[in-house]
Formats: sequence, C-alpha cells, structure tokens
Amino acid sequence: MSTLTLPAPAKLNLFLHILGQRTDGYHELQTLFQFLDYGDEIGLTCRTDGLIRLADSLPEVTDTDNLIYRAAQRLARSASHPVPGATIHINKRLPIGGGLGGGSSNAATTLLGLNRLWGLEKSLPELAKIGLELGADVPVFVQGHAAWGEGVGEVLTPANPKEDWFVVVKPDCCVSTGEIFSHQGLTRNTPRIKIAPAFEGDASRYRNDCEDVVRRLYPEVQEGLEWLAQFGPARLTGTGACIFGRFPTESKARNIWASKPSGITGFVAKGVNVSPLHKKLTELN
Repeated sequence: MSTLTLPAPAKLNLFLHILGQRTDGYHELQTLFQFLDYGDEIGLTCRTDGLIRLADSLPEVTDTDNLIYRAAQRLARSASHPVPGATIHINKRLPIGGGLGGGSSNAATTLLGLNRLWGLEKSLPELAKIGLELGADVPVFVQGHAAWGEGVGEVLTPANPKEDWFVVVKPDCCVSTGEIFSHQGLTRNTPRIKIAPAFEGDASRYRNDCEDVVRRLYPEVQEGLEWLAQFGPARLTGTGACIFGRFPTESKARNIWASKPSGITGFVAKGVNVSPLHKKLTELN
C-alpha cells in the first residue's frame, strides 16, 4: 500500500469546565469529547526520497507551522529506520479557529495514516504521546473513542454519550484560543465533578466556561447562539467560534437547518462515539 485517503473528523466539547490554572500556565479542565461524522479528508502518498511535502497550503498557516507537517516530521524522527517520506493532500472542510479540533484531527490522521504506510507498527499510546507534543486535543483523535477528558484534556476515559444529531453553526469570526484562556474574565473555579453524574440528570447543569467571554468579545457568536437557542439549548464548542445544538433525529436537525436565515454557515452531522478515522482503518485491515 503506497497511498491512503482517510477522514479527519470534527469533535465537539459537549461541555467544558475550567477547574483552575496550573503553575505552568495551562488550565485544568473537565470535558466530554464526541466525534462527528463530518470533517476534513487527508490523502497520504509515499515518496522515495525521504521528504515530507504538503500538496495544499492553508491560508494564514505556513507549511512548517501546519500541524500535519509537524506530525509527519515528529513521527519520522521517532522511527527506528529511515522512512520513505510522503506527499500529503488535505481537503479542508472544517473552519480554522472554530473549536472543532480540525488541526488536531488532521495531525492525528497523519500520525495514524503514516504509521501504517511506513510500517512503523507504533501503538495508539505511542502515537498519542507524540500527538500530545503537538496539542492537548490530538490524543483523543488518536485514541479514536468519545471520552471524558481531564488534565489539559489529555487524560482520557472512554465514554458513550448518546449519539444524537447536531446543528453546527460557524459565526463569521475566528476565535483565538490564547486570547480566551488568558482573559481576566474567564471562569477558572468550576468545582470538579465525577464521571457518572455527568451522564445523569439535567444536562443544562453543564456548560462551556469559555462561552461568556467569547460572547462578549465576539458579537457574531452571540448572534449565532441567540438564533440556535430558539430551538433548544445552544452551546459553544471548545473556545469557539462554532456553536451547536443537539437534536434526537436527523429530520429535526435538518428542518432547523433549512430554516436558517441568510448569512449563517455551518452543517448538520451525527454524533458518533467511534471515530470515522478508526472505522476506516478497521475496514482497510
């Protein structure tokens, strides 16, 4: 096998609580990750010269800063034998700065795909360790199962939230994660909760602690939340800018999406607990 085309799915933070700030500057979190059956697509082709090349550049991201390129380079350096290199294509559907984990998902798909193409036979924990060097969200994409996340999001416990349908709205702005986590108005003292109660009772008790700050700084997010909240609870994912509402059926979600006012962009997708990336790799076995 010399080529692979693999999905790089989106994720949602079904809630995001910030417990405090650590001495290293990072924030202690509790969150619940779930994948969507929607995302980017990564094409990987082996080379023979040992080089790693991106066939598609992204706006405002240099190739060397792209998490795809950095993931491939880190994996190559970890190999016990010279690797053949790769040309990497990306079909980008997920918005940059949307809170859907697009960059982290791209990196994870690159790690798992090249691990197979290059015959490295690294385990998922080994790949997740490499992924953590690239970003706190990369390990959940590598592990490939919906998860309760703690620490900075990298301490994962597999979970099985209900696989509902989601309307995802992308306001016309790009939210800076660094700006939100450094903001003085950010809530940083939410009490720790246990895993089991998070799946019981009223889900409205759980929230995204970044949402109030993002609402104030980005009026486009506020407008999107107000529109989607007409149909049920609406929530920010990650640090934004994307927001989501969950619905029990595809028809309900698509009917709401069909009623959107002009100028609103986004998509409808199903929540899934096993990553589409891992489903595809299993099919290829």
